[in-house]
Amino acid sequence: MASSIGNEKRVNPVLRISQLDALELNKALEQLVWSQFTSCFHGFKPGVLAHFEPEVKAFLCLILWRFTVYSKNATVGQAILNIQYKNNLSQTEKYQPLSKHQKLWYLIFTVGGRWLEERCYDLFSNCQQQSFCKIKSYISFGTGLLKLCGLVNFLIFLQKGTFATLTERVLGIRSVFCKPQSVRQIGFEYMNRELLWHGFAEFLIYLLPLINVQKLKLKISSCFLPITGLSHTENSLAGHCRECSICGEWPTMPHTIGCPHVFCYYCIKSNHLFDMYFTCPRCDSEVHTLQPLKYKIEMTELHV
Repeated sequence: MASSIGNEKRVNPVLRISQLDALELNKALEQLVWSQFTSCFHGFKPGVLAHFEPEVKAFLCLILWRFTVYSKNATVGQAILNIQYKNNLSQTEKYQPLSKHQKLWYLIFTVGGRWLEERCYDLFSNCQQQSFCKIKSYISFGTGLLKLCGLVNFLIFLQKGTFATLTERVLGIRSVFCKPQSVRQIGFEYMNRELLWHGFAEFLIYLLPLINVQKLKLKISSCFLPITGLSHTENSLAGHCRECSICGEWPTMPHTIGCPHVFCYYCIKSNHLFDMYFTCPRCDSEVHTLQPLKYKIEMTELHV
């Protein structure tokens, strides 16, 4: 009893959030490795890995286990957060690494259990015989029971802060810090600067939706575009306005809004739907009526 108390004092406890973060980092690494591996088969026939997907995933996880838990007593997520596994079954006060049996059983429970679940689901999904249906029901019942035990273990973990997964509790392996954690000291000036910046960012997030960015762009562009005096007659409109006043291209389905400038139908319509107070970027005229031109502008006029 005294040795266990001394062991608890010498071991640096790991925060619950750090253990959960390590589990999430492990899942993200597995997904990243799998996506990189499947990208190598993009040039092959679709469905090449479909029949062997559980075995390939198990093989990749086996490689990760070999270079993480087996050699360093820690997963990738734990190594990033300065955490490693400790043999909680040992009676010594000092740190005791995992035994070979614990490492092998960890591989069987994590990689082997996942492979067995996926492969059994594929094998018994299409079988209609009564014996196979019973086996499938037993497997489903066992899977549900394990998930229920995992939920109970997670609730206990939230209360006590040890053994984040059911595998860790069964094997007696515990997460501890590799090195003592130093107390973080944050300067007063740094905290003030962070608070000021976050407050300014929240103010911008609140203010930016209230600003009509599209209308502001048009206002700025109209300052740099010279306004030329054009006649309001149709001949003058056809002779001078050979480009859309918004996109600058040859007007597609040309329309007018009551000013001596021409717009593409999609340009003026989309801008007017986006901003009901849209004005012409060249003469600042409001949209009174959206009407198509009565004459036809031919492409040959572009070279006249």
